[in-house]
Parts: sequence; structure tokens; C-alpha cells
Amino acid sequence: MIWQVAFATLTLAVSGWLATPVAAQRGATRPRVQMPQGPVREVIRKNCTACHGIDDYAFFALDRDGWQKLIETKHKPGDTTISNENLSVLLDWMVSKFGPTTKPFPRSYVAPEITKFFSDPEARRLLDRACANCHELDRINQSRRTAEGWRVLAVDMRERGARLTDEELEQLAEWLGRVRGTNESQ
Repeated sequence: MIWQVAFATLTLAVSGWLATPVAAQRGATRPRVQMPQGPVREVIRKNCTACHGIDDYAFFALDRDGWQKLIETKHKPGDTTISNENLSVLLDWMVSKFGPTTKPFPRSYVAPEITKFFSDPEARRLLDRACANCHELDRINQSRRTAEGWRVLAVDMRERGARLTDEELEQLAEWLGRVRGTNESQ
């Protein structure tokens, strides 16, 4: 009797997993925007985060007029009562962080499954090839992130010019999550 219940539970779990879209199984990557400090933090806390997060800002690279138009388009009249002074503070920050000279976060990246995992020497060779062209590897060696955090960073670096295939990106994210990871759950 117990084995029948266990088998039925396992069957339901597997069928539920198989019915889940592939992107959900793999964990589609989203940007993670660091909450700013200072006056803009209070403006965002009071006017924005009650309804939505700030990670979606990373999907855009707009000038001041573009950000203002997006804010006006996304909010119905009366939704927010942000003062002109606070709006100016918010727009200044958004342009400095997500302005027209920045690269927007890609909307379509879905982490592919990997079957071959990097050894330490393989990962170091890829870091030397893909990362050390722009910055010292100490930045990586001194950082700690989850594999998902490393994936988000690697996608961003690839958008900025790091030469990484999808497979290399996934292998690197897995390796960094393993050797430069955190104790946080993914």
C-alpha cells in the first residue's frame, strides 16, 4: 500500500514536471538590479516598488525623454502622484544607470541544459580568454554569487562583448556557482 502511494506521488510529480514549459524548467534568466542608495532610493521605495520591482528597468536603454514617456505610458493617470522634483531624481538615476549608451538586458535568453561540466583548468582558460581582456580576474575571484547570479552577470558581459557561446556561458555559470558561490538557495 505504501509503495503504491509513493509510486502515485512520484508519477504525479514527474508528469507535472514534464508539463512545465522548458523555459520554466531551466529557469529563464532575469536581470537583478541593485537598489540605489541616497534620495533616489526613497523615491523608488515610495513611488515604484509598491506595484513593481526595479529589475525590469534593465530591459531598456533610454534617454531622459524616453524614460519619461515610458513612465507616462505604463501608468494610468492617478496611479502615481510623484512630484516633479522626485520624478527628476528618478529620471536622472534611470538615465545614468540605463541610459542610451548602456546595453539593455536581453529578453530572450533561456539557459540551455549542459551535459559537460568544466574542470578548474578549463574554466580558468575560458576566464582568461573571455573575461581578462576587459578586467582583472581578481574581480571574479573576490566575488560570491549563486549560479543564477553568475549567469545574469555572464549574459550581461556577453552583451558587452565577452566572447562566450551559450554552452560556455552555462558551463562557466555552473562552475562559478560551484567554486565562487554562496550558501544562498538558487
